[in-house]
Amino acid sequence: MSVETQAAPIRAAILLPWEHGSRRDRLREAEARLAEAIGLAASIGLVIAYQDTLQIRALRPSTLFGEGQVARIGDAIAEADVTVAVVDSALSPVQQRNLERAWNCKVIDRTGLILDIFGERARTAEGVLQVELAHLAYQRSRLVRSWTHLERQRGGFGFLGGPGETQIEADRRLITDRIARLKRELDDVRRTRALHRTARSKVPYPVVALVGYTNAGKSTLFNALTGAAVQAEDQLFATLDPTMRLIVLPSGRHAILSDTVGFISDLPTELVAAFRATLEEVAAADILLHVRDAAHPDSAAQRADVITVLDGMAESGMIDAGWQGRSFEVLNKIDLLDPDLRDLPDTDSIAVSALSGENLQALREAIDARLASTMHLLHYTLPSADGATLAWLYRHGEVLSRQDFDDEIRIAVRLRPEDRARFERDFAPAAESSAP
Repeated sequence: MSVETQAAPIRAAILLPWEHGSRRDRLREAEARLAEAIGLAASIGLVIAYQDTLQIRALRPSTLFGEGQVARIGDAIAEADVTVAVVDSALSPVQQRNLERAWNCKVIDRTGLILDIFGERARTAEGVLQVELAHLAYQRSRLVRSWTHLERQRGGFGFLGGPGETQIEADRRLITDRIARLKRELDDVRRTRALHRTARSKVPYPVVALVGYTNAGKSTLFNALTGAAVQAEDQLFATLDPTMRLIVLPSGRHAILSDTVGFISDLPTELVAAFRATLEEVAAADILLHVRDAAHPDSAAQRADVITVLDGMAESGMIDAGWQGRSFEVLNKIDLLDPDLRDLPDTDSIAVSALSGENLQALREAIDARLASTMHLLHYTLPSADGATLAWLYRHGEVLSRQDFDDEIRIAVRLRPEDRARFERDFAPAAESSAP
């Protein structure tokens, strides 16, 4: 009888190149950036055996690091029995190859690491296809004139596994063909999702999307507001695919809350398209809740990173240019702060704790008020026997007052502009308000 043995954990070295005096140096302290890289690696089961921050005075095209640094890190990697070195920066194919030769271990850069995380976490059909497409686009640039033997190729769609597996990974033409096929499959998936979106728009509830830096507590907040059981773990990119649930606000109004993937600094360009499903939910949202980790020492820089990503989406036409006008900030994890530090100078922000439930009712009321500000106040007179029309108004609007008479009902209600147009088209009430 054979006995199954568990694979030994992969021992990793996390290396942060740090350019002294760079703009990034002003935005993010090296310690926080290194901690983030360690969190990324640990989130897919790597055992951190060595970590270091290396000051870079001049970037070397061949190895990125200086000769002395390469030799010193090589000794440390050998002593710690490291099998994969993660360089928290973008590496060229030549730099990656030379470092692997010098350190005698597998080397991946920030893009490769995040691609591996996405490959492990993607669940929906589109997510799996898009991550595979991102992997192939990344690999294609590294399969030409970079490796001299198949055993040194990147195999499969991950970077932490064994050596090269099949010839398709070494053949750029076949990879290009596979990319073309994946794009066609993605078009089919998106057409199907567009039909679902059209069907959902026939019951047009406002959409509230959670956005923010990864690990800011969006999924925990989503669960707290909806009572759902979406995966919420203390790790980076715990949630990738968008999830939606119906919530009831204090006014009785219904809305759809959407939990989306977290953003991150220096997001690899290969992954921008992998956010497409999430981006479409953000673009369609009536309100964007920018969830921030109030207890994180680098919270301000994380805020800047999220805004940079969203502004970039606006420039490329993925979302509207006025996205900031329909967003407000939610400072999460205030349970980790001293009570004296919980006063917010920005009155537009709301401080909450998704874990303890503190101030969640205030957040629900703020969402309710923001939605109400976009609605029209209308007055309708309905036949007393028309229960279906009355029920529609209660279901889709906020009924403020109601007067019942023998043969008619007079009602004051707030409706979203699209609901007003739909109501007046389908139900043609006898009287309406003079409100615009």
